[in-house]
Amino acid sequence: MIYVAARARAQEAEESLNLPDPVSLGSIQRHLEELRGRTIKIAPMEGAPTDTVCGLWFGVNDMDVILHAPGASAVHRQQIILHEFAHMILRHEQERVSPEYAQTFFSEVDGESVITALKRSDFLNEFEITAEILADRLAARIRRSYVPPARQPANFGEVFG
Repeated sequence: MIYVAARARAQEAEESLNLPDPVSLGSIQRHLEELRGRTIKIAPMEGAPTDTVCGLWFGVNDMDVILHAPGASAVHRQQIILHEFAHMILRHEQERVSPEYAQTFFSEVDGESVITALKRSDFLNEFEITAEILADRLAARIRRSYVPPARQPANFGEVFG
């Protein structure tokens, strides 16, 4: 039942974005920056406290920062970023984190910065499932924008000569 609701919510969220074609990772980023009125910086994650973290979304003052696993392939990196974009699109709430926690990822952060992060304790809850389904939908839009549909045979003769 959770998957049915998650799929419906992801579809509704994607449709409400009104993304102009062609869709790319960059065009989604620019669209979100405009909608949110915040710059989005994307960078590889250096010095992560664990090797099981593949993506994080931080809010730092007036900017969003998405960190991704440094060794991720291009396709995996795109999916990580789209998953974090999905949390933004779905308006999932971030929590304030301590400067000490943030300095694990950003050594230059000072104690005066307001830092929020989406912290996950359960990867199988409705928020995570919906975000992943929305990320999949966005990835499909990107693929459809750049991969022409295969030409289907028009008749029996084209198939069997």
